[in-house]
Amino acid sequence: MRAHEMEVYGTVKVGGRGQVVIPVGARGKLGIKAGDSLLVISTPHRDGLAMIKVEAVREFIGKMSVGLSQFDEGIGRKPSRKRRR
Repeated sequence: MRAHEMEVYGTVKVGGRGQVVIPVGARGKLGIKAGDSLLVISTPHRDGLAMIKVEAVREFIGKMSVGLSQFDEGIGRKPSRKRRR
């Protein structure tokens, strides 16, 4: 399986208090441990949920911040123009 493909780990039932158990295969493969925080978001059509580790979101935002700061530094410079002869 390629990194960008989805994987199905099984089904879960929602308990009376809205709780679900993440399948052991998903926890193992994704490194989800007791005490980890997960960000829960709706799918684009609001027909399901997606969960991602909060730490992964922080790492992504950090990388984006570095990329944007490098981009911002380039905005103040004038582009070099070479004349054609």
